[in-house]
Amino acid sequence: MAGIVYHANYLKYIERARSEMVREAGIDQAAMRAEGRVFVVARIEADYLRPAFYDDRLVVETQATSFRPSRFVMSQVVTREAVPLFRAEVTVALTDMRGRPQRLGPEIAALFAGS
Repeated sequence: MAGIVYHANYLKYIERARSEMVREAGIDQAAMRAEGRVFVVARIEADYLRPAFYDDRLVVETQATSFRPSRFVMSQVVTREAVPLFRAEVTVALTDMRGRPQRLGPEIAALFAGS
């Protein structure tokens, strides 16, 4: 009503940016799913810094920051004209279809290493 972006929408924005980053890294999530492996969000730590307004042109900056055998962390910032509005650290895990952790493997880690 007030023209301010609803807080949960930031999670949608950063989800889309993560999906695009994974796709651009050459990882085929549909093929992974067919093999019984999926990426899942294990943790999000978020800071709402300033409001965004409808019709704002927002940019989501996404960077992989650390790796463990079955998970990695991505730092994400939503900006408007280079001013940070929202910041999140997202832990993404690789699991099987039952939710059991799976090892990332060097091929997946290597694709993110250049990020």
